[in-house]
Amino acid sequence: MFGHPYDPANIREQDLNEAGRQSEQMLAWLETAQEDLEKIVGTGEAASGQVKATVDVNGRVLDVRYGPRATRLTSHELAEQTLAAVGEACADAQRQTQDFMREALPGYDPAEANAHFERLLNDWH
Repeated sequence: MFGHPYDPANIREQDLNEAGRQSEQMLAWLETAQEDLEKIVGTGEAASGQVKATVDVNGRVLDVRYGPRATRLTSHELAEQTLAAVGEACADAQRQTQDFMREALPGYDPAEANAHFERLLNDWH
């Protein structure tokens, strides 16, 4: 259903119509799914287990918690582990979002669509 492999040098009117139809379908779905998407919360933990983070679907940090042994870390180690925990939380939120989209839009793979978009941009430049 999604991800038609268009050849930028050979786009037909039929291809444009199909892309437009898919875009309209995606926008309609986004309007109804926005509330569900906003409920996604990603969680992550540093390798030491002393730093835990949560982020919202947009990657905004909601919470960072430090374990009792976090005070034994140097400031540099604590910063690295905080960034690692936030990064894990962001990756978790992204996975949840992609899983949600795959379930809601059969045939659509957000990771594949993003990779295709990146290839098109690279070819264009």
